[in-house]
Amino acid sequence: MSTSQAVMQHLPFLRRYARALTGNQASGDAYVAATLESLIASPNLLAESRNSRVALYSLFTKIWNSIAVNGKPEAGTSVLPPEQHLTQITPRPRQAFLLVALEGFSEEEAAEILNCDLATLRALVEESGRELAAEIATDVLIIEDETFIAMDIEALVESLGHKVIGIARTHSEAVALAKQKRPGLILADIQLADGSSGLDAVNELLGTFEVPVIFITAYPERFLTGQRPEPAFLIAKPFQLAVVSAVVSQALFFGRKARQRGRYPLERQPTA
Repeated sequence: MSTSQAVMQHLPFLRRYARALTGNQASGDAYVAATLESLIASPNLLAESRNSRVALYSLFTKIWNSIAVNGKPEAGTSVLPPEQHLTQITPRPRQAFLLVALEGFSEEEAAEILNCDLATLRALVEESGRELAAEIATDVLIIEDETFIAMDIEALVESLGHKVIGIARTHSEAVALAKQKRPGLILADIQLADGSSGLDAVNELLGTFEVPVIFITAYPERFLTGQRPEPAFLIAKPFQLAVVSAVVSQALFFGRKARQRGRYPLERQPTA
């Protein structure tokens, strides 16, 4: 594939990334244009790379990072629309979050693009989760029957600036709490100890109002089949708290898009 073909293939995604990074399409396109100009001056930059998409994003990142004032949050900003929240995150964590969560790069690829090691990349993603959660803090319902797991999740959610409105241990408790307090986010175990289903509880709730949902299961392969419908946000047990932090932020920021794609409500699937 020629350099021009590779660029054309990746250009729509780079523009999407640039828009999310800068907060508007015009500003993002200006950086994309500068990236393309650099490629014209050095056409072998992509050809010499084993991964043309990583190389293109790496070049964009160098140009973006060359501007000292890039991405500094504006003081006194009031309520922002969802697409603007990311501009309030510190630049490096913002880049890490978008590369992994929006663009779908692996941790290794994202680290290469940002010219850092894996440990630094993971720390940046975790920091982005904390900063983004603080921007879009919400009320959270936890559906989890294992006491210590529920306590760990509660502590993490509250450390991110959210408010836990309740912990439900059964289907009926979950429905009652959610209808009473209308959470802005639900974290739900799929199989509860009394035999009831967090999945069923969520489906019942989604019939009355829209809310992003993160499912927790010991058997993610039963749900991530590549067929629809399936959970948009899924965490496997045992989980790392840093993973929960990142997924919470993804769910809050991208949950609206997930619902627009029609992923909820979910069909009943094998319990886990």
